Amino acid sequence: MEPNVNVNTKRSVRFLEKYLSGDSLDYRHMIALFIPILVDQAFIVGLNLVNTAMISSSGVAAISAVNMIDSLNLFLISVFIAVSTGGTVVVAQYKGSGNSLMVSKATAGATSSVSLMAFVVGMFGILFHNPLLNLLFGAASPEVMHNARIYLIGSCISYLGIAVVEAVCGALRGIGRTRASLALSLIMNLVYVLLNLVFINLLHMGVLGMTISINIARYLGAICALYYLFRMDNELHIRIRDLLVVQFSMLKKIMFIGMPFAAEQMFFNGGKILTQVFIVSLGTYALATNAIASSFAGIMQIPGNALSLTIITVVGQCMGSNNVKDARKFIKSFLVASSLSFVVMGLLVMPFFHPLVSMFHPPAEIVRDIFIIVLINTIVQIPLWSVSFITPSALRAAGDSKFTSMVSMLSMWLFRVVLGYILGIVLDFGLLGVWLAMNCEWGIRGFIFLRRFMGKKWVQHRVI
Repeated sequence: MEPNVNVNTKRSVRFLEKYLSGDSLDYRHMIALFIPILVDQAFIVGLNLVNTAMISSSGVAAISAVNMIDSLNLFLISVFIAVSTGGTVVVAQYKGSGNSLMVSKATAGATSSVSLMAFVVGMFGILFHNPLLNLLFGAASPEVMHNARIYLIGSCISYLGIAVVEAVCGALRGIGRTRASLALSLIMNLVYVLLNLVFINLLHMGVLGMTISINIARYLGAICALYYLFRMDNELHIRIRDLLVVQFSMLKKIMFIGMPFAAEQMFFNGGKILTQVFIVSLGTYALATNAIASSFAGIMQIPGNALSLTIITVVGQCMGSNNVKDARKFIKSFLVASSLSFVVMGLLVMPFFHPLVSMFHPPAEIVRDIFIIVLINTIVQIPLWSVSFITPSALRAAGDSKFTSMVSMLSMWLFRVVLGYILGIVLDFGLLGVWLAMNCEWGIRGFIFLRRFMGKKWVQHRVI
């Protein structure tokens, strides 16, 4: 047996060296980057699944309100998370170039700018919560709107906390320190679930309990993130005053990547909100179906999302050391790996559909609809998701942020929103039509991004 094991091990190593090793990084470094991010994504999605299941025990109105506001949360939070991605790219490129002083400055710049932006966005959400809710979700029932109002205000209060965690984790991923990033994320998300267990299941506080949990968890995560930067880090050497000084030259580099991505995310998630408005008009059952189907899609996308985050660091460091050949090679490998991951996840999840869906306590009338949407989405994700999401992450890490953002914005609004309305509302396909429009949009923008990747324009940008 032992000789065969050795032969198989050697073959595996040769395979990994062929596709995941180069002059910039080798497969060991790549795996060390990827595994903590994968665990992080699995925990985030798994814990969100548990949270959704817990809040669903408070009734259809509660889960509908949370799902409705989470689409708005995604829109608002995406603005400062996009800027933190700009920080990740700049940090990764400076790391690749070997400039440790500028790595520290980029980390401080990203943390302070993202925090300030989150504070402004949070205040906007609190001050204008009524007009936002009435404009977007006025068709919802009074009970859903009451829960939505509580959850929106509470979420906006928590934005500063999650912004600090995201900025610090983004910078840590940029320098390849994904274990520390994982630890911070786990602290925040595990505390959130444990508190939800207390406030929702034991004290039966419903949406208000979820709101209290999210604030405590996010601000505890922020405190831990800052403590790590100031006290536990032995490479970045960041002090409190570094976060209070605005370095405009560094801010410009971060915003060069971050602002087009922020604009993209606003338009992209704005389109998602508009499709959510279509779904609200289809009734509370359609909202619940969408929430549960989205949770299944989130499970399927765990490895893909982890690869999408990892490729930012990988390509950023390759471009920082001016190694375009490695960047191209790794992007191709990640695209194949991501598509294969959807095959594996589909085979793992679909046989257990009924036990998993029962966690959400859905009305019997919607279980068949959930199954149809999840099955179609599972099949379509295999060829289309990776080219639509891995490729733009890689291009953005090389500095090609304007092109990727423009394509994402136009494809979202021209295809997912317009086609979603035509299929879902005009042609009366309902929720299934909205999801099919999303799948079509993946294919169209994925095709455009692949053509860009095959060319040379994306490698001609200079971030640092």
